[in-house]
Amino acid sequence: MKSRMTVLLASLVLAAASGCQKPDDKRIGPAEQAGREIDQAAVKAGEKLEQAGEKLDAAAQKAGEKLNQATERIGEKVEEAGKDIQETAREARKDKD
Repeated sequence: MKSRMTVLLASLVLAAASGCQKPDDKRIGPAEQAGREIDQAAVKAGEKLEQAGEKLDAAAQKAGEKLNQATERIGEKVEEAGKDIQETAREARKDKD
């Protein structure tokens, strides 16, 4: 019975002591300070990652546009080459006849 009373009394003292402390108390321990700094670093890292993602999206968009332009130019060149081949073949047939 005595040990139960001791545990109960100790629990009440701890609960009262922790309830009296303000969350914005300037007297924080080194572990809590380190935790806060880690949280801040994580937030900053998240922001930097988001910015990097936006830059990557923009670069990918620009690269896609450049690729489309290059594909169009290649298509035009292939079409021109095909026309030249057809013209050369026509001339060769005329010379043969």
